[in-house]
Amino acid sequence: MGANHMNPFYDAFNFLKQDRWPIYLFWFFLLVSIIVAAYNLKRDPAQRTFKGAWIWIARILLGSMWWQQTLWKLPPFKELGLKYWMEQMVKHAAFGFQSDIVKNLVLPNYHFFAPLVYFTEAFVAVSLILGVFTRFGSILGGLFAINLWLGLYNEPSEWPWTYFFLILLQFTFGILRSGRSLGIDAIFVRRLDLWAGAKTRSAKLLDLFT
Repeated sequence: MGANHMNPFYDAFNFLKQDRWPIYLFWFFLLVSIIVAAYNLKRDPAQRTFKGAWIWIARILLGSMWWQQTLWKLPPFKELGLKYWMEQMVKHAAFGFQSDIVKNLVLPNYHFFAPLVYFTEAFVAVSLILGVFTRFGSILGGLFAINLWLGLYNEPSEWPWTYFFLILLQFTFGILRSGRSLGIDAIFVRRLDLWAGAKTRSAKLLDLFT
């Protein structure tokens, strides 16, 4: 086996041992997720299911993917990788109107949209890893995936099904309210149960976003 031969385990190990602030932050989120899961297991017997554990693991893995994808979009938002892929959308989008929007609106205002992309993807990642406001985060991630699916649909090196399956995963997590399985949302839900008789705006929003 060559020295440069990659495999998923080696790749994951290299990702986790990087000496960079985003990786330290990732470890922090991962630790918080484990603590929250343990708290839920202790406080709520209904959380002690194989299904809940599987959703928790899958949610963390998907969130980790989103977090990893933010690493090449970090501040100060230089005109490198992200701009290149925006330019590919201009050339290879499935529909002309999307190509026109990217060409005439997004690219001329790159330094506005680049931070927007970064912080949105970071939010989706944290939402999934921690299981917080996961319904909203999952749907937001699904909408981003739709943009990628259609924007790069005709790009020769891309496989459109990759983004399509990501769309399915994102909306599935939203429909399942995956944060209510060993996530912070599960703690919110127990609070909502205590507020069952209250129809306050905050209670309704909490129920909607989790």
